[in-house]
Amino acid sequence: MPAHASYDVVIVGGGHNGLVAAAYLARAGRSVLVLERMPRTGGAAVSTRPFPGVDARLSQFSYLVSLLPDKIVRDLELDFAVRKRTVSSYTPKGSGGLVVGGDRTRQSFAEITGGDREYAAWQEFYGITGEVAKRVFPTLTEPLPTRDELRARVDDEQAWRMLFEEPIGVAVEKRFADDLVRGVVLTDALIGTFADAHDPSLVQNRCFLYHVIGGGTGDWDVPVGGMGALTDALATAARAAGAEIVLEHEATAVETDGERAEVTFRAAEGVGTVAARHVLVNASPQTLAGLLGEEPPEAAEGAQLKVNMLLRRLPRLRDRSVDPKDAFSGTFHVSEGYEQLAAAYREAASGRLPSAPPSEIYCHSLTDPSILAPELVAQGYQTLTLFGLHTPARLFAADNDRARADLLAATLAELDSCLEEPIADCLALDGNGNPCIEAKTPLDLEKELRLPGGHIFHRDLSWPYATPATGRWGVETAHANVLLCGAGAARGGGVSGVPGHNAAMAALGR
Repeated sequence: MPAHASYDVVIVGGGHNGLVAAAYLARAGRSVLVLERMPRTGGAAVSTRPFPGVDARLSQFSYLVSLLPDKIVRDLELDFAVRKRTVSSYTPKGSGGLVVGGDRTRQSFAEITGGDREYAAWQEFYGITGEVAKRVFPTLTEPLPTRDELRARVDDEQAWRMLFEEPIGVAVEKRFADDLVRGVVLTDALIGTFADAHDPSLVQNRCFLYHVIGGGTGDWDVPVGGMGALTDALATAARAAGAEIVLEHEATAVETDGERAEVTFRAAEGVGTVAARHVLVNASPQTLAGLLGEEPPEAAEGAQLKVNMLLRRLPRLRDRSVDPKDAFSGTFHVSEGYEQLAAAYREAASGRLPSAPPSEIYCHSLTDPSILAPELVAQGYQTLTLFGLHTPARLFAADNDRARADLLAATLAELDSCLEEPIADCLALDGNGNPCIEAKTPLDLEKELRLPGGHIFHRDLSWPYATPATGRWGVETAHANVLLCGAGAARGGGVSGVPGHNAAMAALGR
């Protein structure tokens, strides 16, 4: 049970954003209580040992870092580091493949596309997004700019139109001719977002923007020690600053008059209440509405398959020119050509599992072997994390178990088409003799993490500028002393800590 009956701030949920907020507020001298329903902190940003009898600590749900500002790491003095990947991406094509990153990039473009045109277009396109990243990313931890202020900050009408006004498919088709290159570009608009390249809502553009601005560079880095290392560092920082974190305490209701609030919670010892000046909710907007007894917002829908694997060794590739260690250390694209992505979207939108499911894979342990026990490293074991696209939650509603099995089989078959040997032959066995592989559908994520509809961003991503509904920091609600500090806040989504930082600044009146 909490040590006190009243706190300056009660934070509902001990995910990484809640811990960021707790650390900032406690360092500012506020009394802080974090209520976490699970027996551990971290939410989706955790490391676990999912395979019985095997000492491999995998980032089970979220797995790469891009959107976490260095400012937060510095401000909170976190004992946390990331490492760069030696290859950005590898995309197989027939008996060859496109390598992006390192010295081979230009040659690889020429071999796959038949000339230098696509490479030049690639350089120009990502030169533009790189400039946008430098200008937009620093604003994420500032009060929300207006649309006109952000446009002035971007200071490039071509870039603004391409990213903020026209469907990203327009730019992709205008700038690139090769189907494979188009697909590699488009994938950043689809991770965690179910949309067509030309969706008029521009939800795909918002997704693309957040995937290319991280850190002011767009790089996606490997967290040393796994994603749980970040959670552990944040929990340590919050506690060191004086925040109280109680586990297996589930908040069930929030009552407020705008100045004082009361949070009801349930724990093994029974039901209790705690008073607070501010309540920060590190959960989805749907959960927030439920706590307040209000009408929930429109339901969200996730659209991804998440697969974790432990291998005895990396598989051999059909492309003999690339070392599997290079191919899997970056993002390994499977069935993600432009037309393949469009076909998968059409099938899923019509209610069918994609016949050739697109996915992307990477190997954490190649960059950071510390997540594996030394004896596994010595034997050549490796991890693989697969993220499947265009699989909305509705496709699993009738029979989640059967749809999961069918989708996993089809997804692995697409991967096998790029390999010289079946991936199943490379899987390690757990302590019970079972293959080390686990798959999670959107419905599984909803059940385990309470992500609405399994949506990894809690809801569709927002533009990083103010609207009539956002408030000053993008975390405000209809109640002056209740703030949203989860991924569903404006400028939320991904492992960033940004909503936690911004909710803390709002609570401090900054």
